[in-house]
Amino acid sequence: MNQSRPPLADSSLALLAKGYTWLPDRRGRTGAPLVRTRLMGQHAVALHGPEAVRFFYDERHVERGTALPGPVLSTLFGHGAVHTLDGQAHRGRKGMFVSLLTGPKAVAELVDSVTAVWDEAVQSWSERPVVLFDEASRILTRGVCRWAGVPLDDADATARDMVAMVDGFAAPGPRHWRARRARARSEAWLAGLVEEVRAGGATAPTGSALDVIVRHRDVDGRLLDPHTAAVELLNVIRPTVAVCWFVSYAGHALRTPGVKERLREDDPAYAVAFAHELRRFYPFAPFLGGRAVTDLDWRGEPIPSGTLILLDLYGQNHDPDLWDEPYAFAPQRFVGRPPQRDELVPQGGADRTTGHRCPGEDITVALIAALGPRLARLEYDVPEQDLRIPLNRMPTRVRSGFVIHAVPARVPAAAH
Repeated sequence: MNQSRPPLADSSLALLAKGYTWLPDRRGRTGAPLVRTRLMGQHAVALHGPEAVRFFYDERHVERGTALPGPVLSTLFGHGAVHTLDGQAHRGRKGMFVSLLTGPKAVAELVDSVTAVWDEAVQSWSERPVVLFDEASRILTRGVCRWAGVPLDDADATARDMVAMVDGFAAPGPRHWRARRARARSEAWLAGLVEEVRAGGATAPTGSALDVIVRHRDVDGRLLDPHTAAVELLNVIRPTVAVCWFVSYAGHALRTPGVKERLREDDPAYAVAFAHELRRFYPFAPFLGGRAVTDLDWRGEPIPSGTLILLDLYGQNHDPDLWDEPYAFAPQRFVGRPPQRDELVPQGGADRTTGHRCPGEDITVALIAALGPRLARLEYDVPEQDLRIPLNRMPTRVRSGFVIHAVPARVPAAAH
């Protein structure tokens, strides 16, 4: 039998039915160095582990641009986005994101913008029940748009659109169509803003994301067209708003004995460890996809040119060969032991400056490390609700959104 041939049966429906556990279960059953399958009619193989991360991100092996399905581009990333580029074109565009989203100053300024909105918003939480997922999405939207120099007419509607784009990228049916409509609205809004700035009818604060993207020239020396500029602005705003998934997960995680008390201690090292463990333990992206650029070999297994190659993120982040008790939430595993680059991969792996790893990873960690302790210090009750996190939903989330009832601060009685 030719080992390079995929199974005849397509696994697309099985993926939708099992979600995050589909690849880890397949790997556990076969015990092979890779999982060979068929998705959307295409021959596909799935890998995991630090060595596989390096293999996957080697441009001599895998290209990303042709592997992203149209429905994902029409919802999550946008057509013409940096994710669709490879080689020098990718490195040139990626440099723009690295300049915006990395470095202590950029990270601190965005975190300060978001935490200022958070600190203001929590003042009203004792007046009403709060769905943490929804509230965090609005806070993050206002904070990132203020930082990016993007004016907001309706922050709530913008937050809903940012969430819809993420929530519907891997889902058939109504969620997917909501995501497409949200992207169309958002691209039209931001493309119009780009045109206004270039025509002098609107201003972009110097050095802001709006300013940098409006002025960016690709490796061919050309300005981004308004649509592509809007797509890349969304690729700054949308992933920041998506941190609302992790804020609601933080509420869920604070139910773990001892975690809330430790997070209240104002220990920056533990707050960062909490952020790393939150991203490792709770599911977000199930896997990444690329395409073999030539005939390849992985640990003796042939991978023909053109094969779809999947990097199993969820499986790697829960691999018992990499993590002690992988299904226990334990931030202390990262205290004094920062994760290795290709070991913890919730936002991809390899080098973020030249490869496809998310350049906003430092911002994600910093936002969780800032908002997690704020949530831990807040006095609130958790009413009865559905706190399940279904693994057959992609991307999944706490079903209830994590509802809290903030307890009003007690005012000391007047002295007599």
